[in-house]
Amino acid sequence: MGSSRMPVSLRSTLSPSKAGLKGNYLNIGTDLLRNIIFVFFLLRWSRKVALQLKGRGLFGTVAEAYISIRKILYGIFLRSPGVRSKVQAQVTDTLAKLEGKLVPKGPGISRYLTLPKEGWPETQVRGELEKLGEMEHTRWEDGLVSGAVYHGGDGLIKLQAEAFQKFSVANPIHPDVFPGVRKMEAEIVAMVLSMFNAPAGAAGVTTSGGTESILMACLSARQKAYTERGVTEPEMVVPETAHAAFRKAGSYFGIKVHLVACPAPSFQVHIPSVSRLINSNTILLVGSAPNFPHGIIDDIPSLSRLALRKKRSLPLHVDCCLGSFLVPFLAQAGFPTVPFDFNVKGVTSISCDTHKYGFAPKGNSTCLYRTQALRTYQYFISPDWSGGVYASPSIAGSRPGALIASCWASLMFQGESGYIDSCHKIVGAAKKIESAIQENPSLRDDLSVMGKPLVSVVAFTSKTLNIYDIADAMTGKGWHLNALQSPPAIHVAVTLPVVAAVDRLIADIIATVEEEKEKERVRIVEGKGAKGGAKGDAAALYGVAGSLPNKSIVVQLAGGFLDTLYKA
Repeated sequence: MGSSRMPVSLRSTLSPSKAGLKGNYLNIGTDLLRNIIFVFFLLRWSRKVALQLKGRGLFGTVAEAYISIRKILYGIFLRSPGVRSKVQAQVTDTLAKLEGKLVPKGPGISRYLTLPKEGWPETQVRGELEKLGEMEHTRWEDGLVSGAVYHGGDGLIKLQAEAFQKFSVANPIHPDVFPGVRKMEAEIVAMVLSMFNAPAGAAGVTTSGGTESILMACLSARQKAYTERGVTEPEMVVPETAHAAFRKAGSYFGIKVHLVACPAPSFQVHIPSVSRLINSNTILLVGSAPNFPHGIIDDIPSLSRLALRKKRSLPLHVDCCLGSFLVPFLAQAGFPTVPFDFNVKGVTSISCDTHKYGFAPKGNSTCLYRTQALRTYQYFISPDWSGGVYASPSIAGSRPGALIASCWASLMFQGESGYIDSCHKIVGAAKKIESAIQENPSLRDDLSVMGKPLVSVVAFTSKTLNIYDIADAMTGKGWHLNALQSPPAIHVAVTLPVVAAVDRLIADIIATVEEEKEKERVRIVEGKGAKGGAKGDAAALYGVAGSLPNKSIVVQLAGGFLDTLYKA
């Protein structure tokens, strides 16, 4: 039988060409890839929305959205042509006034903008240093400055200078060249670990200050989460009163920072809110002992329970930079205390400044870890650099061995008994300020202490007077106190110099409150109403700028302030 054959024209019509098949497959593949990307995008943002709703709740999420939209709209308003020029003129005027205060000019002011052609004789250098030291300033020597200067006495300053001189060229990056510095650094870490009841196997490092200590703890937690859990979108849960260095760490290391309210009356971090914000991306929980603004110690045991709640526990960092050499000695000095250190099971790292109440020179701090493995996560090691194997324990490469020597000398000179004695004096003076505000008839009706401070910081606010007026009036009396915001307040961080001036401080607060009350009475009589507009520097920065929904003006002013610091 003969086979039937399909006509060529029909065969070509029914049988697609290879090119056509390839094009169809390509289209299908493109569509499939597009769908996969869309599903991935949808899942990713659905997860983000779910975590947001879990952490903040519906009303919290709506409130955050409202604040963000308000901030954006206000930013657009500030950039509008008519407004922008006026705002910029005011910012320029403010920065010019700031420069006038900070950068001395005029007759008798010498400015050195290039190297001298010939080196100065020693006597000339010493003479100029003497002039620089005597420039007009707030008298911290008389105890008029809150915090800032953590002075351990003239005898200790002299000893520190001798230690600095002896090790002025030392650099711990070369431990074989400077073995004494290596030994002192290791002993500093060991002594501070012991103060905080570290378990066997604990470890630590010295750093340049509290900010670097906090940065290192955050970096360690981020690297731990990435290595052990594969977390690529790290988040940490931080009290809103915790040090700004945690926000800096978030900016530097790409960590999303969830800020948690610390509501009255305790002003401790709100534990249920912390709990809701914990998710699979969480790498670190944070508590303060105490915090800088209000001097309040967070509920560390409750944070510890949250950290240990999961099958794979979370790191918990306690910032004790301010509490440093006070909090560990509260009980021995006769004051109440709360659990805060490595005795609390969930605490994995602690930052402690040796240059605050340890009285070491500025540029000294420590970051402590429950295990050596946790410390390893902050190391930087480059095994294949052409200059050789490079390894550093923290951000800096070269570090001043002279500061380590001065720190070691301070700790050995003070000893445990010296720190217990200073704790007794400093915390005792803080209690005296707190009692005066709460019990003195001239203060108790107008000022109120925030929370229950246990250490050296006492923060207070007022419902009857403008607290920033009080801050500016105290500045007029020669004091340098810390103005706070959200809520408006003032705090005093007691140091040994302040201890000697505490009676004067209380007397000046009483006098200032009376003066401000009299001004309020005059305003009422004149029909202007109570709590009139504050006019001083603190009021300008915190009272006015603090009320703005968009902080871009504050950022501009702060950036201008930093620029001014480098104007010769």
